[in-house]
Amino acid sequence: MHAAPAPPDNGNVDTRLVILTIIGLWVFYFMIVTLRTWVMDFPAQGELAMRRGIVSAIGIPITIVQWLAMRVFDRASLGVRIFTAAMIAMPCAILAGAENYYFFNVYNPEGLIDIDKVRPPAEYKPGPITEIADLAIYRYFLLMAWASLYLALGFSENVRVAERRAADFAQAAQTAELRALRYQVNPHFLFNTLNSLSALVMRDRRVEAEAMIMNLSTFYRTSLSGDPSEDVPLSEEIALQRLYLDIEAVRFPERLRVEIDVPDALAKRRVPGLILQPLVENAVKHGVSRTSNPVTIAISATYSGGALRITVSDDGPGPGPGPSATSGGRDHGIGLANVRDRLQARFDGRATLEAGRGANGGWRATLVLPEETQ
Repeated sequence: MHAAPAPPDNGNVDTRLVILTIIGLWVFYFMIVTLRTWVMDFPAQGELAMRRGIVSAIGIPITIVQWLAMRVFDRASLGVRIFTAAMIAMPCAILAGAENYYFFNVYNPEGLIDIDKVRPPAEYKPGPITEIADLAIYRYFLLMAWASLYLALGFSENVRVAERRAADFAQAAQTAELRALRYQVNPHFLFNTLNSLSALVMRDRRVEAEAMIMNLSTFYRTSLSGDPSEDVPLSEEIALQRLYLDIEAVRFPERLRVEIDVPDALAKRRVPGLILQPLVENAVKHGVSRTSNPVTIAISATYSGGALRITVSDDGPGPGPGPSATSGGRDHGIGLANVRDRLQARFDGRATLEAGRGANGGWRATLVLPEETQ
């Protein structure tokens, strides 16, 4: 089953998070300044708190305007974003300082009882422009602190998006590799089958040739109907191998015997599609075809230790002397090498292929698949 595609990432910080940080900034400002006036025992605490609340509330849309201006440069380099953040914060700080000056110095000053006690004497009182500039400096650092947080969130989001894209690319590469390895199996199998079919035709064994053609058609129709990168139920994989062995049984009617022992409890366990094909082909090619005696090819499955173990074995003549005595001796064509490559691409080292001489001669190959496929 394919998962629904995720919405595309654009690297922007989530709008809800931005709004929450802006509100949090001004709530924090209100609480800290209120605490300061309380500790210093300023007069008219209620009036000061009300006006401070208005100033903080107006600071929220001012900071939102700052964010909207900064967002235009979200795709720029980090240096450009820092510079523009510093420039954008200036007019916003002046605006915030001006509205603070208005509510605490121009609007109804009589409402602030004994406010002169918390101001410098008249002869030292600065002018409006100077006081606004002083307030703007404080607001500038406040707004730059929020801008730094926004830049950090944006950088973090870009990193997250880059990591997700890298993971998507890695997954796409793995899927492509699995498809390529899977598609290697079909031409290899077709080549061997056509050789067998040709031999039947040359011997004028038309009935056997027709049966092989029908089985071959069924095999390809079934094996090509699914996605090569997806796993299939073990029962389906075993059914495909039965079809293949039926094809080979036409070629070796007296020599090929088949035993399949897969418990019903394991039938729904999932395995990579056609993962057994090269192993069964090797058993036919290097076990059945190399002798005139009957050879039994056995396919069995067990589950233990949190892993599914699938074994393909034969009691044929086994590998010859020299290099063929090792697990690489039957890696003709794609063979075992294809299986190992597919396991590595699919499970990244968490699945193994154990291959070698059987206890009673012949050849034995066992797949050990991890729990995650089950």
